[in-house]
Amino acid sequence: MLYQVYETQRMLMEPFVDFAQAAAKLYGNPLSMAGQNPLAQRVAAGYSLIYRLGKDYEKPAFDIRSVDVEGTSIAIHERIELDKPFCELRRFKRFTDDPATLTNLKGQPAVLIVAPLSGHYATLLRDTVKTMLKDHKVYITDWKNARTVPLSEGTFSLDDYVNYVQEFIRHLQGIYGNCHVISVCQPTVPVLAAISLMASRGETTPLTMTMMGGPIDARKSPTAVNNLAMNKSYEWFENNVIYRVPSNFPGAGRRVYPGFLQHTGFVAMNPDRHATSHYDYFKDLIKGDDASAEAHTKFYDEYNAVLDMDAAYYLDTIKTVFQEFKLVNGTWEVRSVDGQPEKVRPEDITTTAHFTVEGELDDISGSGQTEAAHGLCYNIPKALQKHLEVKGAGHYGIFAGRRWRDIVYPAVKSFILENNKAPAQKERASAATKTIANPRPARVSVATVKPAKR
Repeated sequence: MLYQVYETQRMLMEPFVDFAQAAAKLYGNPLSMAGQNPLAQRVAAGYSLIYRLGKDYEKPAFDIRSVDVEGTSIAIHERIELDKPFCELRRFKRFTDDPATLTNLKGQPAVLIVAPLSGHYATLLRDTVKTMLKDHKVYITDWKNARTVPLSEGTFSLDDYVNYVQEFIRHLQGIYGNCHVISVCQPTVPVLAAISLMASRGETTPLTMTMMGGPIDARKSPTAVNNLAMNKSYEWFENNVIYRVPSNFPGAGRRVYPGFLQHTGFVAMNPDRHATSHYDYFKDLIKGDDASAEAHTKFYDEYNAVLDMDAAYYLDTIKTVFQEFKLVNGTWEVRSVDGQPEKVRPEDITTTAHFTVEGELDDISGSGQTEAAHGLCYNIPKALQKHLEVKGAGHYGIFAGRRWRDIVYPAVKSFILENNKAPAQKERASAATKTIANPRPARVSVATVKPAKR
């Protein structure tokens, strides 16, 4: 019922939002009569803010047209490689007419970036993708808004997520022989499960798995996000945040955790910061500071665009990751594509190099939560394990922005190159048997970087 009320309110407000947009353009045009009013700029700024606060935010585009590789501009063509009911495997194909550059591109590693399914679209990793494209063949999981998926496609669970990841890994392995996997935030858990299951079956596992800011063990340094999931009962979540999609969407009737509720939670975490940011936007418009206003617009176009999550997946994640801690307790069983339960055993991974990344000031996944994966994967040789803590970085800073580009990416790039050629399986297995249980990964020391002024 709440979802229907929200949609009705949004549709009733739509004419006023459109009016605010038109009024902002009218008063912002110096050639119009209204634009010649002494207060025109202030009025235009006010209407523009009203429009930004009230508009409906659609899924943004990646909009990566080209990247610079050693002084050569490389054209990027975005295409869908696999189209699943709840996810698209998206590839960023690189093109150039420079023979030397083309030869270099062909020899670069293939990387699967598993984007989070936790409210925002995969475009939140735009900076991650654009940076990676300079030195890698890049694929990304582009999760669909559950309200656009018809009920005839069935539900989507955490088990389905794990099976999707395995299918995508096999797809890249079929093309390139093998690949590297990077998971950011929420998918660190299902990615570790997917690779564990592949190892248990004797399948070829990825050359490397890089896990960034994820809740492998949410019991360590719990954050406000963790506490909410741990302190409320499963039934509370099912009864208070799950609603059916209204009839005006293709997925009408599907039980989901609505995007607008998730967005409310995001804003509630830092309401003062968002209020100040919007007020600064208003002042920037009055001052004519177009660059600052544009930066605000780009950020909130991404931040305010949210998607619905299928209820089965969301509730599975709450129970498995944040309440019963099945991964770290060794009690997680995943239903395979053919319906058979399979035990998740990270200790079966022996030939995949493992890199974890955490931000010192991460308020989403606390300190030690991601690094805990090394203790589970104790049969990976110590020489193939590494951990990086980025001083002064918050959650988003480890995959976007200056710290990502200057600190994290060089370390990730180096790690992938070091492990791009698969040694003989017997050699790695032999090294694994000599590994001491629960080894401490090699840690990278990074000097604290002062945050840039906003």
